[in-house]
Amino acid sequence: MTWLGHSTILLEIDGHRFLTDPVWSERIGPVGFTGPKRWFPPLLALRDLPPLDAVLLSHDHYDHLDYATIVALRDRNVLFVAPLGVGAHLEHWGVPAAQIAELDWWDSRAFGDLTLWATPARRASGRKFIDDGATLWAGYAFIGSRHRVYYSGDTGLFPGLRTIGDRLGPFDLTMIEVGQYDRTWPDWHLGPEQAVEAHRRVRGAVMLPVHWGLFALASHGWTEPIERALAAARDTGAVVISPRPGQSVEPTAERPQEHWWPAVPWRTGTENPIVAHHGD
Repeated sequence: MTWLGHSTILLEIDGHRFLTDPVWSERIGPVGFTGPKRWFPPLLALRDLPPLDAVLLSHDHYDHLDYATIVALRDRNVLFVAPLGVGAHLEHWGVPAAQIAELDWWDSRAFGDLTLWATPARRASGRKFIDDGATLWAGYAFIGSRHRVYYSGDTGLFPGLRTIGDRLGPFDLTMIEVGQYDRTWPDWHLGPEQAVEAHRRVRGAVMLPVHWGLFALASHGWTEPIERALAAARDTGAVVISPRPGQSVEPTAERPQEHWWPAVPWRTGTENPIVAHHGD
């Protein structure tokens, strides 16, 4: 597993290789010259990416579905896997229909001896005000011959996480979003403490916090998500790793806990709680 920042992850599992929600652009948003700017440049050139079984897209928000990156990847003859409706964006951007696979929740696709499942999530979608909710959003479960991995995409806390764990778990690794949250919209993102709870619900062994450390999409400090996730892990006994961006990790053997980010003030979960409505 190599976390490249935000929700972009290069996952190598049981002889297969996947890339999640790739964003290589300097800024995210409807136009290239404005919008949130990334805090560090891409750690790997797109041309240096290894061969991929598929590029996975969790939903169509700009920080997960990046036009320039998709256009750069479309000529690699790679398969794009996306929730229902998201494929229309890709076709509009010139991706051949044969390179697009759309999945509903609980749909699956085989990659040799590995099965990829699209899993439910609690989110929203849309790239314009007029298309809110027009496409589906999802997480993914990778069920290989020897290992199992869960990727949350963006989600709020919801009871269906237990169903994912019961049907497809336990997972050797979970890659769960912990950042870009706010008390005024607690159902769109988990927040750090609820991310650790989601990890427990899906029956994860090791958790990688993602969706933090690259773009400022909320008012919290940039280190707050990882600090709070690690604090929640200490309180609950969960295993949460903190690799540097670009560091390749074998999570069943390595569990990096390096504190590589600066020590700056941050609000605790008590000071700034994120509590989903009907999350139980």
